[in-house]
Amino acid sequence: MKIEKIGVSKLTVVIPSKILANGVNMPYLGLGVYKMTNREEAIQAMSKALEFGYRAIDTAALYYNEEEVGEAIRASEVPREEIFVTTKVWNTDQGYDETLRAFETSMKKLGLDYIDLYLTHWPVEEKFVDTYRAIERLYEERLIRVPGVSNHHIHHLEKVFLKANVKPMVNQVEMHPYLSQEQLSAFCKENEMALTAWSPLGRGVILQDETILAIAEKVGKSTAQVILRWHYQHDSISIPKSVTPCRIKENAQVFDFELSKEQMTRLDQLNKNQRFGKNPDNFNFDF
Repeated sequence: MKIEKIGVSKLTVVIPSKILANGVNMPYLGLGVYKMTNREEAIQAMSKALEFGYRAIDTAALYYNEEEVGEAIRASEVPREEIFVTTKVWNTDQGYDETLRAFETSMKKLGLDYIDLYLTHWPVEEKFVDTYRAIERLYEERLIRVPGVSNHHIHHLEKVFLKANVKPMVNQVEMHPYLSQEQLSAFCKENEMALTAWSPLGRGVILQDETILAIAEKVGKSTAQVILRWHYQHDSISIPKSVTPCRIKENAQVFDFELSKEQMTRLDQLNKNQRFGKNPDNFNFDF
């Protein structure tokens, strides 16, 4: 596959960033690349995202596309230091020494000198605290810019805090209007942790919700844009996944309008504590 160099002249949107606890800037919106296993399709999607103005890519060892992420970054003319790269240690590689080895593998696959954000993928029982201790060491050695976790409930975070010298600065969890995570959000805010929403569009199921459709019609935006704007106004980071260029572009165009307080309240009231993914407390970690 021939990859053309991508310039920045076609940039269509400037995505604002959230300042994390250590002063690092993390874009409020990035491209999630879960299930992008077709090499050409994955590289094309990431390349288009960078062309449109995205400056964050979220991958993981489990996604089996870290090589493609690195390739897309090298094919772009966007400077490496302007791209925020997240990856995660998978469950079967957790534990202190195992995490350090897994990190080296991810670095080689990505072909990068450092990773911006490294996360525990799921809180594997009896291992997730030691896994985070290893992530903390990588942070101390400046191999990562930000230490974090994902899919951690409050009780998981409290266990991590007991051993951590530096608290996680990001917690990536399932979050959308049907699962608003209000308690977790408040807890993370108190502890200077940013929340990142995976499946921010509820796996597409909530795009046909009547309340969201009505608000979208009122503001002249798509339902996906309304939901992503809801995340932004709640100060959460989103990583919507798409391989379709027009949708990748559309998802980034959420910073030119604002939802009213009344509209935000209506969206908040959609919460059902409904998950489309697994609950971290009863997850089969060996799949």
